[in-house]
Amino acid sequence: MNGPVRLGFPLALGLLLLGGCATYSASTIENAPGSATVYEDPNSTGQLAGVGIESQDIRAMTDKMMRDMLTNPSLAGAKTPPKVIIDAEFFRNESSSRINKNIITDRLRVDLNRAAKGRMVFVGRHYEGMVKEETAYKGRPAGLLSGDYRLGGRITTLDQINPTTGRTSRYHQIIFEMVDLNNSAIVWTGIYDFRKSARDDIIYR
Repeated sequence: MNGPVRLGFPLALGLLLLGGCATYSASTIENAPGSATVYEDPNSTGQLAGVGIESQDIRAMTDKMMRDMLTNPSLAGAKTPPKVIIDAEFFRNESSSRINKNIITDRLRVDLNRAAKGRMVFVGRHYEGMVKEETAYKGRPAGLLSGDYRLGGRITTLDQINPTTGRTSRYHQIIFEMVDLNNSAIVWTGIYDFRKSARDDIIYR
């Protein structure tokens, strides 16, 4: 009788310890499923929305500015396609909204370049270092294009806040201007504005 008891006890003890470890491990590992990723239409208001500049605002304003520029005879109707610089260097954000200005100017440049179909020449001033490096490697002077026109502009806002409810209303005004680099004349200007109201607890990055 003593033999079977001695052989069964270690086995039972091992199973008990194994079961205890399994129970402990399961209780300390976070395996709850997370929220599924949702693709949203960038032309519409997403599930997270505040009073700042959002994807649908950027797409709407750049589309409007592009279409308006294409009707300007100085930019899109000249016999010799003008050389234009569209970047964020002189596009200032003086608003209370946090925004990467490049997301606006990059989209405007890409859309306009596609739609212009050779009626404008786009100067990549932000790639100047790349051109200089390559021409130095080839042993010849850098043949950089000078621009005829360059984009400037300004983002401004007007905020109203209800201290009781915490609700915020923000009016955005975005000005786009194309400046003649020979004499500082503004040959084209466009404006885009909108107003939003919300209990603003969205963090923009």
